[in-house]
Amino acid sequence: MDAQGRGRADDIDPADQWVLNPSTGEYELRLTPSAARPGRTGVPSPRGPVRGEGDAGHAPARSGQDTSAPGRPKSPGGLPAPRKRRGVPAEPPGRRGARNKRKPRTKRVLLWTGGSMAFVLVAVSAAGYAYLKHLEGNVTTTDVGDAGAAGFSKDKAFNILIIGTDKRTGAGNEGYGDAGSVGHADTNILLHVSEDRTNATALSIPRDLIVDVPDCPTKQEDGTEKIVPGTQHVRFNTSLGQDGRDPGCTMRTVKATTGISVDHFMMADFNAVKTLTTAVEGVDVCLAKDVDDPDSHLKLGKGKHTIEGEQALAFLRTRHSFGNKGDLDRIAVQQQFLGSLMRKMSSSDTLTSPTKLVRLAEAATNALTVDTGIGKPGSLKDMALELKKVPPKNISFTTVPVLDNPEEHPPVTVVVNESLAPPVFRAVADDVSLTAVKQEKKKEAASVAARLKGTRSAAGDVRVRVLNGGAEGGSAQETVDWLQNDVGVTKSENGSNAPDVLAKTTLEYAPDQADQARRLAALMGLSGSAMKPGESVTNDQGLPAMTLTLGKDFKGAGVSLTAPAKAPEVNKSTADQAKCAQ
Repeated sequence: MDAQGRGRADDIDPADQWVLNPSTGEYELRLTPSAARPGRTGVPSPRGPVRGEGDAGHAPARSGQDTSAPGRPKSPGGLPAPRKRRGVPAEPPGRRGARNKRKPRTKRVLLWTGGSMAFVLVAVSAAGYAYLKHLEGNVTTTDVGDAGAAGFSKDKAFNILIIGTDKRTGAGNEGYGDAGSVGHADTNILLHVSEDRTNATALSIPRDLIVDVPDCPTKQEDGTEKIVPGTQHVRFNTSLGQDGRDPGCTMRTVKATTGISVDHFMMADFNAVKTLTTAVEGVDVCLAKDVDDPDSHLKLGKGKHTIEGEQALAFLRTRHSFGNKGDLDRIAVQQQFLGSLMRKMSSSDTLTSPTKLVRLAEAATNALTVDTGIGKPGSLKDMALELKKVPPKNISFTTVPVLDNPEEHPPVTVVVNESLAPPVFRAVADDVSLTAVKQEKKKEAASVAARLKGTRSAAGDVRVRVLNGGAEGGSAQETVDWLQNDVGVTKSENGSNAPDVLAKTTLEYAPDQADQARRLAALMGLSGSAMKPGESVTNDQGLPAMTLTLGKDFKGAGVSLTAPAKAPEVNKSTADQAKCAQ
C-alpha cells in the first residue's frame, strides 16, 4: 500500500524513500517516478521523465556542466537523488556497498516533535522539503497583518495561539456546535516555547472568559482592510467570527488580556479532530467513571479506551460528564487528551513509519489554517524542528486563573483572577518555565552583580532623564508619571527619544551617582548588567542626572525588568502524565 492507502503490491515502501543528505545530516523524503504512475493517487513526484539506464546518444558534458540525469531532484546541498532500480530500495549516496548494514527504521525518519500537542499540526511538517512543497497546497492561510510576526525565527522564544472553532463544516457535524455559528473561538490554547527549547507552556483560555475585544484591522478578499470595532465586557470566544473578526483579532485579544504577544496562530474545526485522531490510529484516554452524555454523544465505560474520529470529537466536546459539568472541567479533559496524544506520538511507531507520517501530514495540513508568517514549507519545517527539542516532561498544561463572574447570579461566565493571573502571564512573557527545569544560566560577573550592592539614596534624591530607545510610543512619559506619582522619584523628566534603538533597557550614571542608580534599579527591577557606569547629563534644572533609556524589553511602567527566578504556583499537569478524567 502507498502513502494514500492505495496501490499495487509491488509499490515501493515509503520507508525506503527516506535518504540521508550528507550535506545537512538530515533524512529527506525522495519520491520516485513510481509515485506518478497513471492510475495511482499519491504525492506528485518532483522529478520529470527519466531516461532508461543505458540510453545512448548523449553528448559529453561540457566543463562545469551538471552531469546528473535530466529532471532528477537535488538535495539542498546540490546532490542528485540516487536512482532506484526496480525492487531495490533507494540508498544514500556513498552507501551502495552497504546494503546489509542499513540503519533500523527509527534512524530513517527525520524527526518526532515534542510540540505534537499542538494538534500535531506542525510536527509532521518536517517530513521533508520536497513533500512539504506538496503539502503547501493543502494549507489555508490568513493574513493577520501586524497582529503576528512576519516570519518564524529559530533563535527566539515563540508563542502560537491554537484555536478550535465551533463552526459546522463538512458532513457528519450537524450534532456539534451551534447551528449557524460563524465559527467562534471555542477552544483556545496559547503555546509558549522557550528560547532555549528546554520547556513549553500550554495556557488554556476559557471561551467564557469576559474580556474587552480591541478594534481589529482585518484583510478583506479584495485586498482592502476593514476595521472591525471593538466591544467591551464580552466573552472571549466572540473575538473570532463575530462581526467578521479573523484569527488576528483573537491574537490581539490575547495580547490585550494577558500582555503576551502572539507570534502565530493555527486553527482547526471539528473535522480536524476527527481526521487527525484517525490518522494516528486513535488516542488513549482513561475514565474514572462510566459516561453517557446525550449532548456530546459520548458513551464510554469506566477504564481505558482508544478513541478516534467521531468518538474523539465527542470526548473533547463533552461538558456534562466531568467535574462540575462546566467549561473549565472540559478544558482539563482536553489537556489530558493532548498530553495522551503526545505520549502516543513519542512512544508508538507512528513517527517511525513514513507511511503513517505521510497519512498524518495529509490529514493535518488539510485540516489546518495558519497565518501567512508560517504558511510556507520552510517555516513549518523550521518550527517543527524547534518544537521537537522540548521534552514532554517539561511541557506544562495550565489554565488562566479565573473567578466566577460576580455580576451574574448564578454565574455562567468567568473573569480573570487579578491576584493569581498576572504572575502566570508574567512567567510566560518572561520565558519562565512552570516545570523544574535545570537551566545553566550564565551568571553575571562578580563586578557586574556588585553594581547592585551598596547604599541606596532616598527616592526623592534620584535625578534621572528618561529616554525612549525602542519601547512602545509614550513609554518615557508613562515611566516619568509612574516615578513621580507612585514611587516618589520627583526629580525625573522626559528626555524624549534616544538617538539609538536598544534591545535592553540601560541606566547610565556617573561614579558619584551610584547610590541613586541602586535605588532606581531596585524600584524598576533592573539587573546589574543594565547598569552602565559612565557620565552624567545635565537636566532641565542644570543639575547632573542619570540617563535611563527604555529598550525593546520594556514592558510598562512599574513592571520589573528582571524575570522572576521561580514560576508561580499553579494547578498544572505535564505531557508525560497519564490521568483518568474524573
